[in-house]
Amino acid sequence: MNVLLSGATGKMGHVLVRMLKDTGHSVLAGYAAEEDPALPFPVYLDINDCQEAEKIDVIIDFSSPHSLDKLLDFSLRNKIPIVIATTGFSDAQEIEITTAAKHIPVFHSKNMSLGINIMQIVVEQLAAKLWDFDIEIIEKHHRYKADSPSGTAKMLFESVNEGRQQCLKALEGRAGFYPGRSIEEVGISAIRGGTIVGEHTVLFAGEDELIEVKHTANSRAVFANGAIKAAEFLIKQDAGFYNMSDVFK
Repeated sequence: MNVLLSGATGKMGHVLVRMLKDTGHSVLAGYAAEEDPALPFPVYLDINDCQEAEKIDVIIDFSSPHSLDKLLDFSLRNKIPIVIATTGFSDAQEIEITTAAKHIPVFHSKNMSLGINIMQIVVEQLAAKLWDFDIEIIEKHHRYKADSPSGTAKMLFESVNEGRQQCLKALEGRAGFYPGRSIEEVGISAIRGGTIVGEHTVLFAGEDELIEVKHTANSRAVFANGAIKAAEFLIKQDAGFYNMSDVFK
């Protein structure tokens, strides 16, 4: 599998370069905001300068929302499948992604961890069965993470909301005087500090009992592993929108 890696010079990019090599794949080119002479492939500051388009099987994107328009345009023009692992997109950008999927294979998930995607299934089922339990979501990340709450926390909210037949309302943080809460409310709390890779907890609080479903990422390798599996899956698919649930089938 020949890969164009968007965000090649970032921390996730370096992890992916190593893991792609270890799994027998090749990074033919990178796309990033800065060059890195240490990388063994060309890194383009403008993706339209890429000379390897005809040889690329798939694009893996771990960059920023600012890169989306050029990435999608490049993918569509060259009919290249794309794995989008970046988070923090606007609603308009999410529509752009689903629109592109009408023409090329697009894989998009707010978290590439296999464990998180299994966690989605679990919390949806718990939400459906524990209707009288209050639900809270807590996410923790490193001090440099820009978007808050995390895309994964939003994804987990979507899962519990699906379990409750779309009757829940998200409350992003609490402050000031707070007399109480309704059963439809789901508080989402974000913590930022240190070098926390990623930790997500969904709490189900009932009368005199508490259930916690928690996922901790101990390294960025879990996200790289999921992205590689997604890419291996995607290059065999027709145009369409895919996520990790499709990989699990």
